[in-house]
Amino acid sequence: MRQTLVLNASYEPLSTVTLRRAVVLVMQDKAVVESAHTGLRLRAASLEMPVPAVIRLSRYVRMPFRRQVPWTRRGVLARDGHRCAYCGGRATTVDHVVPRSRGGGDTWLNTVAACAPDNHRKADRTPEQAGMRLLRRPFEPTPADAMLATLGMPRSGGARGERAAAAVPA
Repeated sequence: MRQTLVLNASYEPLSTVTLRRAVVLVMQDKAVVESAHTGLRLRAASLEMPVPAVIRLSRYVRMPFRRQVPWTRRGVLARDGHRCAYCGGRATTVDHVVPRSRGGGDTWLNTVAACAPDNHRKADRTPEQAGMRLLRRPFEPTPADAMLATLGMPRSGGARGERAAAAVPA
């Protein structure tokens, strides 16, 4: 199902919602379409509108500031673009750089997306012990990075992610 980016009235990103929810918000005049998917239109008996890619709320919604994105396997795969950190192929699993059996945890800086063959080859070892090298270092995404990753868009800036990645040994 398509995801639609929701912007606050001040144009700051808030979240993503399903296409159905986005259409309901627009039809109730709670939001306006800022950007639509080209060539796609929704048609009903009394309505025709473009398929929204980005909507903006009509009224400002006060949101608490969130500094960190909670870690999830799905989030790691989205952060890494479903690409293996070892070979660059299609990733379907999450690998712990420092294995959990050796004290590594489920954190953004200790997990990378990996294809099943590379994950099995590395097994219960560090990349150095397995003779493998990471193509890119893991980083902790900002809330905006995570939101863009769920939409399949490239992350906004490298400065924050690169600083966080520099703290982890390769």
